[in-house]
Amino acid sequence: MTDWSDPDAIDCSDGATFDALLDRADTREKGHYFEFFAEGDELTHDPGLRLSQHGSEQWMGQTLNHDPAYWRSDTARERGFEDVPVHPDYLLACVMGITVEDLSEKGGYFLGRTDVEFHRSARPGTELAVTSRVVDTRTSSSRPAYGIVTWATEGRDRETGETLVSYQRTNMIPRREPAATDGGGEATGRPDDPDGGPDLPETLLAPEGGRFEDFRDALDDAEAESAAVAYRHERGRTMDDQLVAGLPLATLNTARQHHNRDEMADSPSGDIVAYGDVTRSIALAHARSDEATYRERRFADERFHSFVTLGDTIYGFTRVLDCDGDAGPEAVGAVTFEHVAFNQDNTPVYSGRRTALVQRYQ
Repeated sequence: MTDWSDPDAIDCSDGATFDALLDRADTREKGHYFEFFAEGDELTHDPGLRLSQHGSEQWMGQTLNHDPAYWRSDTARERGFEDVPVHPDYLLACVMGITVEDLSEKGGYFLGRTDVEFHRSARPGTELAVTSRVVDTRTSSSRPAYGIVTWATEGRDRETGETLVSYQRTNMIPRREPAATDGGGEATGRPDDPDGGPDLPETLLAPEGGRFEDFRDALDDAEAESAAVAYRHERGRTMDDQLVAGLPLATLNTARQHHNRDEMADSPSGDIVAYGDVTRSIALAHARSDEATYRERRFADERFHSFVTLGDTIYGFTRVLDCDGDAGPEAVGAVTFEHVAFNQDNTPVYSGRRTALVQRYQ
């Protein structure tokens, strides 16, 4: 019987093998369908966010909000501020951004926002705590595949508990049934290709959650079923100028392949390419969003398989290899993963093995 947790049991860098894996793997979805929400529900949005002067000024510069009260102390004092605050548009955007994963990541039209109130200014360094309450849910007569949800949201200073901003917003949210046929599908359990195709497990399992026990239990179930614990992550990230050129330069990486299109025009890629660690970090971010990471332990066998250029979209795929309940503090366990980054053509562009400490249920 094949041990599908053996790192060498599946070659995820082989195109045919990886394409077959993707075709059969469940997608661990993000966000909630309309049916999840009920009037009166309270949601606490983690992980919050720490407001920064850099973030505020970047927001102002990119949106042409050139108000000196938000970067000059003398003008701020003239306006009655004790210190230079962050721009209110930046504050509102941060508070709303924190809520998206829980409320509207599934998509649907943003129908509007009302009762926006700034209760007090916020300073750089303020850590946000954000909560929402479901105010109303109703059907959409014009779009039966969607429902309409209204939430009341408050952004507070996590340290003092003081409310900084509050508002109500309304979105159309996909219903589960019409939106379910999105390509995630169920494991098909197809037999191996008699013409010499890749040798793959009959079943691919996904953990129930993101805690250590979920990964451990999934591996136990996989061993009993001669299956593998492998799944894809729903999110994708398209490579733009900031990712391909801006981030490398911010780390003082001046390699011309990341920012000199003239030099790269006649290269094999034909264009500037992403810094490998940016591609890697995106893939790991997709994976970490589906686990309760406590701390990183180590990485091994990291490889970059193909160019990533402007406009490519990076997705993530994960295989669980091992769980060690004796590693680290009592509240965690170690999980070893194989992560694969792949593009919009299902071509692997990065793979690596990672061991991380993952939180247990308390």
